[in-house]
Amino acid sequence: MPKRYSLGLDFGTESGRAVLVDIETGQETATAVCPYRHGVLDECLPDGTRLPHDWALQHPADWLEVVAEIVPSVLRQAGAAPEQVVGIGSDFTSCTVLPIDKKGQPLCLSPKWAKRPHAWPKLWKHHAAQPEADRINALAKKRREKWLPRYGGKISSEWLFSKLLQILDEDPEIYHEMDRFIEASDWIVMQMTGAERRNSCCAGYKAMWHARDGYPSKAYFRALHPQLENVVEEKLSKDIYPLGSVGGRLVGELARHMGLATASPVAVGMIDAHTAVPACGVTAPGTLVMIMGTSTCHMLLSRREKLVEGISGVVKDGIVPGYYGYEAGQAGVGDIFAWCVGNGVPESYYDEARKRGMSMHQYLTSLVQDQKPGQSGLLALDWWNGCRSVLVNADLTGLLVGASLTTRPEEIYRALIEATAFGTRKIIETFVSQGVPIKEICACGGLADKNPLLMQIYADVTGRELKVSASSQTVALGSALFGAVVAGKAGGGYDSIADAAKKMARLKDRSYVPNKENHKIYKQLYAEYEKLHDYFGRGRNPVMKTLKEIRARVLAS
Repeated sequence: MPKRYSLGLDFGTESGRAVLVDIETGQETATAVCPYRHGVLDECLPDGTRLPHDWALQHPADWLEVVAEIVPSVLRQAGAAPEQVVGIGSDFTSCTVLPIDKKGQPLCLSPKWAKRPHAWPKLWKHHAAQPEADRINALAKKRREKWLPRYGGKISSEWLFSKLLQILDEDPEIYHEMDRFIEASDWIVMQMTGAERRNSCCAGYKAMWHARDGYPSKAYFRALHPQLENVVEEKLSKDIYPLGSVGGRLVGELARHMGLATASPVAVGMIDAHTAVPACGVTAPGTLVMIMGTSTCHMLLSRREKLVEGISGVVKDGIVPGYYGYEAGQAGVGDIFAWCVGNGVPESYYDEARKRGMSMHQYLTSLVQDQKPGQSGLLALDWWNGCRSVLVNADLTGLLVGASLTTRPEEIYRALIEATAFGTRKIIETFVSQGVPIKEICACGGLADKNPLLMQIYADVTGRELKVSASSQTVALGSALFGAVVAGKAGGGYDSIADAAKKMARLKDRSYVPNKENHKIYKQLYAEYEKLHDYFGRGRNPVMKTLKEIRARVLAS
């Protein structure tokens, strides 16, 4: 009997990747990665049109180009025939959203709108909609909207309605021109199947949708902006499809570019981080899964719906069917380390790294791997891309305390790693203190896979053992699991995500156990972190927001 495969597609911040997985053994038979040709558009559009501060856009043509590259690649590597792929799953960074016309085409691809920034897809880390998020939150608090506590008491600037309201505020012509405003995860499924099937994962976590209550009321939207009263019917959809359901069958031109057989079942889309949970073998409550990359998402299952401060959401069936799925996160982790490498390291360090055949991340890590906690005298806050949890405020910025004329770049690098670990501990303690237990922690993603020092620091800071996914492409593997589920047992796959995870998910043999002496020191440093966290983050000193306001005025003058 020929092998059967499921295909997982993962659309990240900088690149797209595909993994072809043997359904029976879980072996990742082939993997392909392709960077987006235009990358992240955070300074200007492709034609040179300048973008304001805090913008982050993408080019939708990049997503299609990547699919046409990576899918044929994994088929060639595996020597697989198109008909051996029995199901397809996909995930996307979220909330990445775009305006489309009646034919489903992005407005930015029309010459008429190409120079208008609001016609382009807004990437998850587009933070320019913070004023709109503030209005959404203020009105919801004033009206005591019952959906607000499900999101930790604050809606993020990164989410769908913040970005949609920004378009209406700043370029109403684009708002009225768009036929639909759609998550990229749903749009890519629509390109594969020809059908619009909005998934419950994105709708629940990023668009304030609830399985029982639906979206916020028309009265709320009318009070927010008169033209938003019927926004759900006019720009979104009330039809929401649960995870693991079939989004459609592969059809048309994109199927030919992918080199796959038409009529293959395609799962509804998902948020990238959420697919990693079952790919780590987690299909029941008690285990926190950290998906660690440019940012970090913290995912957790529970049998109960609890209201937890600063989380990104609690959604029934939002991660694994049958449980409430909780999401929290840090808006910058790998991005912070990349900033340090790109802006805080002298050329002599690069010369030495080249001599040793190391990347700069590897070289800096080697210089501080034997350093003791507290040895540098440095302490940092991890808000260099805003704070997602637990403060939910994109206006917060980074902070480094204790620097002197003897401070070395590698010490700053380690302090930033420690800062992100402190941020994760804050999230863990918030969950536990508010009634959502955490018995185990599992990590996945590029940072967890490639940086043992970082993982040991996280174990020492949190005082918890950390397990790690065996897959280097855990998110794409998770999408492949859902591809196997939509195939169904009768079609060569599995009937549930739990059954798929038992066969296709696994962890590394090695785990990271906290060093007791290091943990004692980190407890002292964390106490100081909390003081800075509350002083700058809870309103006692709004200097970070003030500085951003001054900068905006200066740039606008």
